[in-house]
Amino acid sequence: MKNGITRRTAGVLTFGLATVLDPLTAQAQSEPKAAAYRWRNVKVGAGGFIPGIVFSRVEQGLAYARSDMGGAYRFDAAAGQWRPLQDSSPRSADFGVESIAADPVDADVVHMAVGVHRGDPGAMLRSDDRGETWSRVEVPFRMGGNEDGRGLGERLAIDPNDNQILYFGSRHDGLQTSSDGGRTWSKVDSFPLTGLGLPTGRETHGGLSFVIFDPRTGSKGRRSQTLFVGVADPHEHALYRSDDAGQTWRPVEGGPRAELSAAKAELDDRGVLYVTCTLGIGPNGVTDGAVWRLDVNTNAWTDVTPPRPLGGFMGVAVDRHRPGVLMVSTLNRWQPGDTIWRSTDDGRSWKSLREAARHNVSATPYLNWGNDKPDFGWWIAALALDPFDSERLVYATGATVYQTLNLSAADARRPTDWVPWVEGIEQTAVITLISPPVGPQLLTGFGDISGFAHEDLDRSPDLQFTTPVFANTNQIDYAGMAPNVVVRSGTPHEGVGSNGHDGSTLAWSADAGRSWKPLGRPRPASGATAASPDNPSVDLYRDAPITVSADGSTFVLATPQTAWSDDRGATWRPCLGLPPLLRPVADRKDPGLFYALNFRTGEWLVSVDQARSFAPVPSQGLPDVSADRPTWREQAFPLKATPGHDGDLWFVSRFGLYNSRDGGQNFARIDGGLAVEMLDFGKPSAGSGYPTLFAIGTQGAVRGVFRSDDRGRSWVRVNDDRHEYGRRYRAIAGDPRVFGRVYVATDGRGVVYGAPA
Repeated sequence: MKNGITRRTAGVLTFGLATVLDPLTAQAQSEPKAAAYRWRNVKVGAGGFIPGIVFSRVEQGLAYARSDMGGAYRFDAAAGQWRPLQDSSPRSADFGVESIAADPVDADVVHMAVGVHRGDPGAMLRSDDRGETWSRVEVPFRMGGNEDGRGLGERLAIDPNDNQILYFGSRHDGLQTSSDGGRTWSKVDSFPLTGLGLPTGRETHGGLSFVIFDPRTGSKGRRSQTLFVGVADPHEHALYRSDDAGQTWRPVEGGPRAELSAAKAELDDRGVLYVTCTLGIGPNGVTDGAVWRLDVNTNAWTDVTPPRPLGGFMGVAVDRHRPGVLMVSTLNRWQPGDTIWRSTDDGRSWKSLREAARHNVSATPYLNWGNDKPDFGWWIAALALDPFDSERLVYATGATVYQTLNLSAADARRPTDWVPWVEGIEQTAVITLISPPVGPQLLTGFGDISGFAHEDLDRSPDLQFTTPVFANTNQIDYAGMAPNVVVRSGTPHEGVGSNGHDGSTLAWSADAGRSWKPLGRPRPASGATAASPDNPSVDLYRDAPITVSADGSTFVLATPQTAWSDDRGATWRPCLGLPPLLRPVADRKDPGLFYALNFRTGEWLVSVDQARSFAPVPSQGLPDVSADRPTWREQAFPLKATPGHDGDLWFVSRFGLYNSRDGGQNFARIDGGLAVEMLDFGKPSAGSGYPTLFAIGTQGAVRGVFRSDDRGRSWVRVNDDRHEYGRRYRAIAGDPRVFGRVYVATDGRGVVYGAPA
């Protein structure tokens, strides 16, 4: 007898008396109870796209970085690390930073334009304490911090002669301005390009890409008279100019050809403006480009484009101490790869830094991607030269930020040396994670960078998920009673056919996730034909969730016709009796038991023979589950089996949280006053034999991270108002070895973990 489910040798199921849970209730509170927790990041080191880096012109060592969906950072020179500036914000939309501007007069002041997508409310943020706190002004024009064109800019600019004057080049609504330090904003009606309006399809607009002040045309307290605005929308002119402080505007005739977008620009102290141009607004899809130099004193253009065997140009940086020295970055030059071009003679001649560059990534070894050395980089939109140090150049790729402190070595034909400049930056989208009872403390699945086994939470892991490398790891599972056996599934790496990337989307590990082997792809069993029951229909494109029996002997793959393998993927056979498109869940203690819920019909199915066959089992207590079926491969699956307890299951429904102790024959709604979205299990509290529950959920008006020590009867909030992370939570895992510790996958701020203070 197993919780009311009896086995017979013929494989027929019979059912005995079931244990029914008493309903548990608790009053929902308007404000959730809170526990004192300490929060920090699991260290990986950057990991995502940084479209813009800005150095302060008034304080050495002060710099800001903006990310496309993980908020902004300030570099703390005294501590030698980056500080996240928006962790206390509960607003998800504010984590897409469209542009950032360090005040050119007051080092304590910084401004940001924020909004992940045009569907989000756009806002302007101002800080008078370097980003520790912010004042927020909602604006009627929309942003695209995580849309195409996010590497353009900087769109936001502050007059160095009067820092109450700001301009912003918007995507859809022309030129915007503020005359009171960013507290109010209005459209510049005199600017001739009014904007194309919000797009109706999936495409976006580049809009106005940058604003540049010429500080020579004003004085302290008298606003700059000359401004330049770049145009990224299709237009015959790349640049507009005003010489009367924005009252009137005219196009700068000549220059880049009409189909190119002005991407970025820098003005040096002589009055020479360097403009990079792209065909396409990036970060992908750029097929051509150019670099132009404008003498703003005469309006004379000069084409100074470096060699371009495909792709465009985006980043630009000038040396504030050596006139005529500049750098530009390529974009989408996939063969032979992107580079940074350096010129010491105003762009008349160029030297590529890529070929002789030396990158030391020992602090963030994942950048090797399983190869002998890292790639120079791609998506190089952010490029900045320290205005106080001509040797310090920084650039950002799609995965990290690099800096060199010996830039001039290139002028003597010596290598430049680069290291990741990422201490404190955790800018990734994390899809899934588990904390197994043995081996590494944490296993993580990331978007774009595969995933990791974390032996030390305070050190970038040496153990990236390679052999095979996935692009995204979407799901990880371990055997409940043999946790050294781990399986994962995901999406294929883009570099199929190179560097050992074979397109695999399935892998397994025998050492708790430290090393991996690709799983054999489902194919007909010996003697099976296309029409036979031994030939499951499979579809491995993108993702097929995989689970493993409690003893680690059987893998079950949720292809359209679910299949099982007991020989590590050498052969696969269909799970008999299981309708298509169902995803089984393994019991965490009994190796024979698997469960499956038909979301369409509500039918409950059970296997007692390690998923070889399933049969319907009468089940009661669940609500209408048709709307609970995940429709996206990265969603947390709502059915969970409890570690160490056979037949103990939890189901997260839009109607509430449900628990069964008898293998799914009876479910009881557990009303602890929390609307649960995701659930996982941690180490039991002292004196308890049942795991602690952790959840992402909402109590009252507060969405956050919660813990229950009494099977969901009551919950306490374990994050606080200083650790909101935009409430962008994607997955949760309790630690089975450390009581109270919980790991949370964020969408943009990496993995964070909390433990009782």
